[in-house]
Amino acid sequence: MEQQVKHYCGIFGIYGTPEAAAQTALGLHALQHRGEESCGIASGDGKRVHVHTGMGQVADVFSKTEAIDNLPGNLAIGHNRYSTTGSDNIVNAQPFVAECRDGSVAIAHNGNLTNTAQLRKAMQNTGSIFQTTTDSELILHLIARSPEQHIADRTIDALRQIEGAYSLVFATESRLMAARDPHGFRPLCLGQLGDSWVIASESCALDIISARYIRDIEPGELLIIDANGLRTYTFAEVERNAFCIFEYIYFSRPDSLIFGDNVDKTRRRLGKQLALEHPANADIVIPVPDSSNTAAMGYAVETGLKLEIGLIRNHYVGRTFITPGQDNRGAKVRLKFNPVRGVINGKRVVIVEDSIVRGTTLRHLVCMIREAGARQVHVRISCPPIVSPCFYGIDFQSTDELIAGEKTVDEIREHLGVDSLGYLSLEGMLAVSPNAGRQYCTACFNRNYPITIESEVDKLILER
Repeated sequence: MEQQVKHYCGIFGIYGTPEAAAQTALGLHALQHRGEESCGIASGDGKRVHVHTGMGQVADVFSKTEAIDNLPGNLAIGHNRYSTTGSDNIVNAQPFVAECRDGSVAIAHNGNLTNTAQLRKAMQNTGSIFQTTTDSELILHLIARSPEQHIADRTIDALRQIEGAYSLVFATESRLMAARDPHGFRPLCLGQLGDSWVIASESCALDIISARYIRDIEPGELLIIDANGLRTYTFAEVERNAFCIFEYIYFSRPDSLIFGDNVDKTRRRLGKQLALEHPANADIVIPVPDSSNTAAMGYAVETGLKLEIGLIRNHYVGRTFITPGQDNRGAKVRLKFNPVRGVINGKRVVIVEDSIVRGTTLRHLVCMIREAGARQVHVRISCPPIVSPCFYGIDFQSTDELIAGEKTVDEIREHLGVDSLGYLSLEGMLAVSPNAGRQYCTACFNRNYPITIESEVDKLILER
């Protein structure tokens, strides 16, 4: 049975409004696509930190007004989760709260640490007791154990000990903090709403509360916001950035600004470049909704083929790519998508998809499209083959989970049962990505890892 592939998480924070918890809930709604397993909000009222977490989506966990009413204060942080590390259990739902020597600290984390096993083992050997199986809890332990006197210094001390991908928001009784790893793997932006400051994984979460995008939080930057205003610290610098290119390809909403650039426009350029590299003798172009819509638009414009809505998506079924459990994926695909026979019947069809991970979903879709009467089916992928695991927050962590890790493009074509298959080249993808000279993480495409991963022995120790 194939393991599930999971997205990383979404985080949100706001300071300076008595409606902090309610605004955070709205922000989490906008970031729901980044995590559906659990969610939570922690607020600070100047005297203590309050927290409410639960399994499921935001609308489920915060369906009753009492949940928000029990989160008073003018600052709050929130989290939507997929379990890229740790089990999908309520004990792992974030934000986490720890009692330190001078008060409480809550944390919400997007990403994966890469030196987790080493740190965890060392802290357990000196008496630390862990309540969860996530890497995020390690950061709270490091802050609590730091000998530094001030919270900013203790947080910087902790951040300098961790490695990997992380965007973080913290809340104390009276302070909001945010940090981004020195490579900048995960997106994180700063916004403003009147006199309030807002932190979010994507700018779409600013839009939902009518906040104004100010800028991205820089790699290696720590922000602290309290009654004294906003202060910024640089806790680390690296020679190269490593922005996750998958944010543009798949994960982020098309209406978001990611790494300072528009996702929708980038996906259109990916589709146009894909058309230049792999045109098709066909009649129509159809996207696999929704993340492939704009890439398909770009492909259609460049080729002159007609763009059609050939697949209807049932939005009341979770994203198959990241839904926990794989017991009957074929049934899930049919629940989620239905072909439009009047569009497809008798046509030579180009399916534009953003990526192929294991190929199971796409194989079922191809069968459905052929059953709907397509004369030919051509598949075009708006990124290169995924040949290598990701250890920075996307939960495909072994090569045997990846169809392109074990099969050639022609073997994948045969497996999918399509007439032709074309992937966007790595060079083409980078050439049309925002600020082409900017440095992205492309490890899943070329095995060029920006940060060394712990030994397999250490990983096994942690998993046990």
